[in-house]
Amino acid sequence: MIAGVDEAGRGPLAGPVVAAAVVLCGKEIRGLADSKVLSAAQRAKLETRIRERCHFGVGIASVEEIDAINIFAATMLAMTRAVEALCAKIGCDPIRVLVDGNLTPQGRTQGWRWDCQAIVGGDAIERCISAASIVAKQSRDRMMAEVDSRHPAYGFARHKGYGTPEHLAALRTHGPSPLHRRSFAPVRQMELF
Repeated sequence: MIAGVDEAGRGPLAGPVVAAAVVLCGKEIRGLADSKVLSAAQRAKLETRIRERCHFGVGIASVEEIDAINIFAATMLAMTRAVEALCAKIGCDPIRVLVDGNLTPQGRTQGWRWDCQAIVGGDAIERCISAASIVAKQSRDRMMAEVDSRHPAYGFARHKGYGTPEHLAALRTHGPSPLHRRSFAPVRQMELF
């Protein structure tokens, strides 16, 4: 039983970082790929199949955690929480965890206990990481769409917290919201005005 792990939301100026851990099961899911190369419709369809056919867990690190410990440490924390959630669902540990990127949470995050391997570009190479990429992206996108109604001036449902011209203009006009990462330079600079 091998789990794939990936994250979504390291680069945005607002919102949490979300990670997913997925163990592929049973019938093959066709079309798995890095979430960034798939359309929103393709991701939605694939996420439904993954959630129906696979074991998965989702982990989140909040904006407050990102600002307190930095985005890298928060990403490692979200990945650890995702694997913990997966293990809680299936009642055992995976024999190995494949992590997208060049570093893993091993030795960097308290609570990481799994044998793991970092794979650069793993979301395009390993199917279980591709599945995790899709679940993480879809989960985070839904969160940002939900908070849009509480903070409609920023357009979170459209840009998901990334630093688009529209988002930066809203930041200049309205200042940071509680969802903004104050440790990120563009947000911190807006607070000076």
